[in-house]
Amino acid sequence: MHYSLGIDAGGTYTDAVLVRDSDGEIIDSNKALTTYPDPFEGIKNVIDGLNPEYLENVKLVSVSTTLSTNTILEGTGFPVALILIGDHPVDKELPAEHVLFAAGGHNHNGEEVAALDLKAIEEFALQVKDKVSAFAISSYFSTRNPEHEIRARDLILELTGLPAVCGHELSQELGAYERAVTAFLNAQLIPITRQFVKSVISEITKRGINARLLMLKCDGSVVGIRDALKKPIETIFSGPAASLVGASFLSGLKTCEVVDVGGTSTDISSICMGVPDLNDEGAVVGGWKTRVRAIRMETTATGGDSHIWTVNKELFLGPRRVIPLAVAAVKYPSFLNNLKRTPMPFREDLGENIQPTKFFVRSGYQAGELSRTEAEVMKVIGEEPVSVPEINVLLQKDVYPQTLDSLIRKRLVQAIGFTPTDALHVLGEYTEWDVDASQIGAEKIARLMHMTPGELCTAVKKRVARSMALHLLSYILSDVPYESIEKILDGNYPAKFKLDIPVVLLGGPVRAYREELKEIIDAEIIVPQHAEVGNAVGALVGKGIKRVEILIRPASLMSPDKDFLVFAPGSRLKFDTYSEALDTATKLGKKLAMDYMQDCGLSGSQIEISVEKKTISPDGWNHPPMETNLLVMGIGIRGLHLEG
Repeated sequence: MHYSLGIDAGGTYTDAVLVRDSDGEIIDSNKALTTYPDPFEGIKNVIDGLNPEYLENVKLVSVSTTLSTNTILEGTGFPVALILIGDHPVDKELPAEHVLFAAGGHNHNGEEVAALDLKAIEEFALQVKDKVSAFAISSYFSTRNPEHEIRARDLILELTGLPAVCGHELSQELGAYERAVTAFLNAQLIPITRQFVKSVISEITKRGINARLLMLKCDGSVVGIRDALKKPIETIFSGPAASLVGASFLSGLKTCEVVDVGGTSTDISSICMGVPDLNDEGAVVGGWKTRVRAIRMETTATGGDSHIWTVNKELFLGPRRVIPLAVAAVKYPSFLNNLKRTPMPFREDLGENIQPTKFFVRSGYQAGELSRTEAEVMKVIGEEPVSVPEINVLLQKDVYPQTLDSLIRKRLVQAIGFTPTDALHVLGEYTEWDVDASQIGAEKIARLMHMTPGELCTAVKKRVARSMALHLLSYILSDVPYESIEKILDGNYPAKFKLDIPVVLLGGPVRAYREELKEIIDAEIIVPQHAEVGNAVGALVGKGIKRVEILIRPASLMSPDKDFLVFAPGSRLKFDTYSEALDTATKLGKKLAMDYMQDCGLSGSQIEISVEKKTISPDGWNHPPMETNLLVMGIGIRGLHLEG
């Protein structure tokens, strides 16, 4: 009997599932806290909780993670040098500190417009090689002729030994600026992804698991591990993509909206007839627009670990993530007594960081450059949680809330506080951790709000459900102003939204919000079995999908019946006749798609390859097409378990 293992490393939890290949049955699952600053301990812990008898017969491991996304969003990627060849715009902001504009580049037909300045590239590479971990190269019209990018890459590898990423390897679409940004971000992620993958391989090898390793991409498809290491940029948003395909699989629905409630955020996405709704314009990450196809999604900072705090009897939800009181009481044995005896702050002192339930603990990240005040505070925050009153006593003066803010932003300090997860513990609807800690926290905040603990927790639950509904409707009604949706949800108009498409909820305690959500919107709301580990299921059931785009056009419109150019990924070919060009392009596209599928572990009847041809010619054109676009699509299914 063979099994497959799916792992999703999220911002709060790392999930794992074991699926029996013969019938698609989920036979074991586990959750563990994601560990910081090193997430690999969380991966070890989550696998430790699975039945070792099944693990011995695992033949496939597929993973998804928010590692790439978080690295870009938090600005913690490795330093990269950017080389721009040819006529690049100089007035646009670039993400790199070390940038070279070098002569070279091609035109729309792939013909060289200027000689490549290898001397300038050599001097630049030697100048910055000790300051960066990789190089990114983007040449003008490299999608029509990658020659200059390849020559620059080979030179850099020879001179420095460092990895170099070419723009043409990542996208065949025009757009020199976006392709340069994509290459830069990809180069940033190579060291991180390599370390992540090596750690996963080490963990499964140590357990005697001899399995093929795949990663989920941000469009919901899977990628062989070699491609994942070369193109980690394609794994951004793989976490939300995992929730989407996982929800579809668990619910048995080919078409649905998906609401994935995590600890850090809530992600909204949709799938139609088994195909994820993609953002064809390219994913935007950390404000940078890329040429990476990713699922279209709406994300809100409201999650199970969002901080709940109060000022002037007003209740605030987030936007920051904190460790729930219930979790902290299990993680830190002395925390419960500390929470009980912490005094109530004066009402006039209340703020996001000054709450009767707010504590601070070191995160484990190494401190970089600190101000004098930050260094003083770091000295009194240790491995056990401390409150603001305790910090003040140790400092012998009042700490500035802004200093705590800064240390949290630098990821040196992790905050602990009351959360929606705690509210559900008090209401008895989710009790995985320490209920007493949640109860004490609810009593303290409820006193400031002049409410009972039950009233407070019910209000928190309704607030979370409203946020879920608001962002779901904002995603579906993309052309309707946000404020208009809010007015209807808040009862300003005698109306209620009705959805004809099912809504699938994923996440640990998500069942608790089902009825509240149904009160707000009229829809079929489904919480499938194993919803708490839906992302790990999604990491496993993603299809192998490969899109190969090839362009054919005459070399000159002055003689449109001879000499045809074929622009394919990584190559530029020339043929005497159109039929030769079309035949070769079709065969090449099929080969590239088939090679990719085989790298994903697929073969024979598991692979379907289709060819779509679109031609462009003006009226009255009596020649071969002025432009032919071939889309060769390879779609694969990895086994019986993917068919449900």
